[in-house]
Amino acid sequence: MPFDPYFAPLELSIVSGSLLLLAGENRERFSLSSSAFDNGKAIPTIYANTGVLGGKNISPPLVWVHSPRGTKSFALACIDRHPIAKDWIHWLAIDIPKTATSISAGVSRTVNIPTGTQELRNSFGTVGWGGPQPPRGSGRHQYEFLLCAVNVDKLNLSPDTTLAAFHKAMGGKVIATAKLVGTYER
Repeated sequence: MPFDPYFAPLELSIVSGSLLLLAGENRERFSLSSSAFDNGKAIPTIYANTGVLGGKNISPPLVWVHSPRGTKSFALACIDRHPIAKDWIHWLAIDIPKTATSISAGVSRTVNIPTGTQELRNSFGTVGWGGPQPPRGSGRHQYEFLLCAVNVDKLNLSPDTTLAAFHKAMGGKVIATAKLVGTYER
């Protein structure tokens, strides 16, 4: 992951095979997981974009535990870090309420997403989840799901916010970040 200033106060830890980032003061085991795939393992095709044979573009289920003290909301990013993808945005969601502990499968772009959540535009040009659709033969892509516990209720970003603007808006607001990596190849 490229260095971002808002991750500076965080410490890296590996617990039960999951990569966690812990806030210096809180030391809580804030973690992110999915019932659809394990950390570092393949994302099932049903969650891939419709341009992939068998892809239904269904947003994957996510669950998090041990939200740190001081959390006022969450922000979620799913980015393809493969060099050919150049940080392709698959999902940006902000203002996820502090009371939320999960996002169910298939709720992107529906009224069933946690109340108050705002989804932003992905690199496909649509708002919400845009599943994996890597170029054929480009190898295994890693999709980083980053869930940030932030110290503000609302980030006030437009749906067309760029990844750089998203990072800038997060500056000084991140209490802790949990990371889950899924892979996809075709």
